[in-house]
Amino acid sequence: MTDDEITDAIEIEPEIPHRLDREIFETDTGILVIESGPRSGSRYALDSESISIGREKDADIFLDDVTVSRQHAIIERNKSIYRVSDVGSLNGTYLNAKIVRSEELTDGDVLQIGRFKLVFFHGIAQN
Repeated sequence: MTDDEITDAIEIEPEIPHRLDREIFETDTGILVIESGPRSGSRYALDSESISIGREKDADIFLDDVTVSRQHAIIERNKSIYRVSDVGSLNGTYLNAKIVRSEELTDGDVLQIGRFKLVFFHGIAQN
């Protein structure tokens, strides 16, 4: 092969360590991973029926940044179905770059709350 030849590059997604965490959570358990923003890499198991997200110290997922309202959003669980709802935040709650009031979460969705981008996954471990 010469330097002048053009070859097709095969893009291989680099292994993202937190995606491997799915193996330790059961299929009906959701996981949120902070992918960008302060505390990048933090992981949260969504194993309660209701998970509060905000800047209040007693929030289940505490996001300490002025771009996050004290009571920003809530994630509600019904078996293996998760729904995120904005609870009157000033900056809004975004799901896959679209502002939402209430929306079901699906595997790989990107939730943006203030400067934080969180990715939603379901576990893959068998019961």
